[in-house]
Amino acid sequence: MQTSSDLKQILDRIDRRGYPAYKDTRGAYQFPGYVLSIDHVQGDPFAAPSRLSVHVDGRQAGFPERLYRLPCQRIALQDALTRRFGELAARASHQAKGSGHSGLVSTSRCGQEVLERTACALDPETGGVTLRLEVGFPANGRTINARELEKILFDLLPRCVESSLFCRNLDGRRLQAAADLAEDQQAIRDLLPQLGLCAFVADGSILPRENGVSPLPMRGAVPFQSPPELAVTLELPHRGAVTGMGIRRGITLIVGGGYHGKSTLLKALELGVYNHIAGDGREYVITDDTAVKVRAEDGRSIRDTDISLFINNLPNGKDTVHFTTEDASGSTSQAAGVVEAMEAGASLLLMDEDTSATNFMIRDELMQRVIHRDMEPITPFLDRVGELYRHHGVSTILVAGGSGAYFHAADCVIQMDRYVPRDITDLAKREAQAFPAGGGDLPPAPAPAFHRCPRPSPELRGDRVKLKSLGRDGVSVGRETIDLRYVEQLADAEQSAALGWCMVCAQRRLLDGRRTLVQIVDALESLLGRQGLESLCEGTPGVPFLARPRRQELFACFNRWRSLRL
Repeated sequence: MQTSSDLKQILDRIDRRGYPAYKDTRGAYQFPGYVLSIDHVQGDPFAAPSRLSVHVDGRQAGFPERLYRLPCQRIALQDALTRRFGELAARASHQAKGSGHSGLVSTSRCGQEVLERTACALDPETGGVTLRLEVGFPANGRTINARELEKILFDLLPRCVESSLFCRNLDGRRLQAAADLAEDQQAIRDLLPQLGLCAFVADGSILPRENGVSPLPMRGAVPFQSPPELAVTLELPHRGAVTGMGIRRGITLIVGGGYHGKSTLLKALELGVYNHIAGDGREYVITDDTAVKVRAEDGRSIRDTDISLFINNLPNGKDTVHFTTEDASGSTSQAAGVVEAMEAGASLLLMDEDTSATNFMIRDELMQRVIHRDMEPITPFLDRVGELYRHHGVSTILVAGGSGAYFHAADCVIQMDRYVPRDITDLAKREAQAFPAGGGDLPPAPAPAFHRCPRPSPELRGDRVKLKSLGRDGVSVGRETIDLRYVEQLADAEQSAALGWCMVCAQRRLLDGRRTLVQIVDALESLLGRQGLESLCEGTPGVPFLARPRRQELFACFNRWRSLRL
C-alpha cells in the first residue's frame, strides 16, 4: 500500500497537466489513522464527481460493540455516522475552487428514514468503518489544479474524517440514544404479531409534515392521542412503557371529513415500514414491514398476472389467469397491484379512496340492480376484502371519505376529527344496519397462482448496461425507463438506484426462464443479506450511493419493467 507522501508526490508531478492525468492518483493510501482509497476518477471537471472511500480499522474507530450488536443498531450507527460526515462535508465543500464540480465534497443525503446504505458500512465482526464519498477534483478549465486537491485531501477531508468516524470525537450519548431507539423500534416490530396488531402509533407522535415537499414535522401540529378503546401499552427495552393506538389485524376503515387527517395518518403508516430518526415525530409509528400501498395506475404494464380473484369473463374473452396488457385501466392495475402485493408476501394492504378506481372498490345497490352482477366482469374489492383476511391472512387499512360501503365489512372504524382519532365502530355498525350490505356473499375464490418465470431481456446483452437514477420517480435501465412514481413507499432516490442495479444483477445471474419471480427475489435478498449492496456493483470502479429497498419494492420494480420477458 502506498503512503500519503506518495500521493503528494503524484499530485506534484501531475499539477497543471491535462485533466486525464488525474487517473494516476487511483489507488489506496495510508493516512494517519485511516486508509484513503481513490476508487474512480472523473474524466472531466464537468462530469460526475470522483468516488473515494475511507476505511478506519476497528481498533482505531473504537466503537463499542453495544452500539452495533443488533442489525438494526448497526444500521442506525451507520446512519448516524453518514449524517455527521455529511454535515462536515457540506461545510468543506467548494472551499477548494475551480471549474465544473471542482471542490465538491459530499456523501449520501439522508432523509427522515433510517436506511441501510453503501455510503457507510460497519463490519460487525471487526468494528471497522468504511465511508464512501464524492469529490470534485479541482481544475482550471480542463487543467489539473493539484494544489486545490491537496487542500481537500490533506486538510479538509482529514478534519471531516477525524470528527465523524472516530468514536472518541463523537457524542457517545447521542450514539447510544440512536442505538437504543433502534432497539426499541425493533421491539415494537417484534411485538406486533404477538399482539395481533398490524400497526402501532404512539401517543404524542407528530404525523403532519411541514408542507407537501418537506418531510420535516409540522410545527404546532396536534400530537397524536389514541382513542381509549384502541389504546395499548408496550414495554420497550429502553424507553419502558409506551402507550398508543394499536390497529388490529383485519379490516380497518379510516373516515372523517376533508382535511381532518385521514390521509396524513395513512401516509405515516405507509412509511412506518421504516425506522425514523429521533425528532422526526414518527419514531414510534411502526407498521407491519410487509405492508404495501396499493393504488390505481392507469397505463401501467401488467405481465402474466392472475387477476381472476377480481376480474373474470371479459367480453373479449381475454385470459385473466395469465393477464397481460401494455395499457392497464385503473381497475385492472389495482387488481394486479393487490395480487402482486400478495406474491411479494404482504400481510397488510394500505389503500386510499382518493387514489383508487371506484369500479374496483365498490358497486352500490342501485348499480347492481341496473347492471346485473352476471354482466359485470369486475368483482369489487369490497366483496373480497373479508376473504383476503379470513383465507389469506391479508389485512387491509382503507381511507374512505365519500362512501360508507365498507362499514359492514370493517372490523374497526376510526374517525379522524381535527387530527384526533376516535373509535366509532359501534356507531358505524348501527347506522349501517339501515342500509343493505354490499357484497360479501360470494363463495371463496381460489388463491391467485404465482407462476411467472422471467427470462433475460434481449435488449440487455453484454456486461455494460447503462443505468440512470431518476430520483424516486424511477430508474433507466438500458433504453427503458421503469416508472416507479406510484410505488409510494420508496423513501429515497438511492433505493430507486439500487433497484436498477438489482434488475441488472438479475439479468446477468438469475433470469433463466426456470426460476419463478419469487425465487429470483429470494436470491437477490439472500445476496444483499450476505454480501451487502456493494455486491450489486461487482466490477464497477467506485461503489455508487445506494440504499437498500424492501422486498416489496423489488417485486414492484420487476412488475413495471416492460421489457422483462415473462
